[in-house]
Amino acid sequence: MTRNITGIILSGGKNTRMGQNKALIPIDGVPIIQRIHALFERLFREVIIVADEGEPYSNLNAKVYADLIPNRGALAGLYTGLFFSSFFFSFCVACDMPFLKESVITYLIDNIDGHDVVVPRTSDGLEPLHAIYSKNCLEPMKKIIEQGRSKIIDLYPMVKVRVIEEQQFLSLDPRKESFINVNTPEELDRLKKRTEPH
Repeated sequence: MTRNITGIILSGGKNTRMGQNKALIPIDGVPIIQRIHALFERLFREVIIVADEGEPYSNLNAKVYADLIPNRGALAGLYTGLFFSSFFFSFCVACDMPFLKESVITYLIDNIDGHDVVVPRTSDGLEPLHAIYSKNCLEPMKKIIEQGRSKIIDLYPMVKVRVIEEQQFLSLDPRKESFINVNTPEELDRLKKRTEPH
């Protein structure tokens, strides 16, 4: 069932540690962004990719936008996605998260009521790039960016946030695979070993 929510994939990173476009790295033969996109198409009415260039994603049924405010990291990417989204709420992830779980995302959506941000917290801390944001976040985000700050969590004191604690969703994703991302060639090697058939 698709919902009136936008799925935003942030693919504007510099990929310096990986040395290649992380979004296009295949896991089990399928590029990470394609895995995310397929899931988002099932869940959401609209998919937006925020990226410097649209060409690598031309085969995906998604709108591609470049950062409205360049070189300001994930916060500016999220701002861009929210700005262009057709719906009040958006679910946002990074392009290097291959094991997103529909059940966890749906659980976050079910907890929106009356909040501007719904964000999970694991034992590693808040997960701002696996979270729901409303259009009410746009003005505060702009203020933060204008102040020269670039952390997404700097936004949280300025809006209504619901934090979903690990124990609330752990039964849906016991290994917390939803939050695995691929930043370095070493992490990619470890990941590929995990997914190889034993």
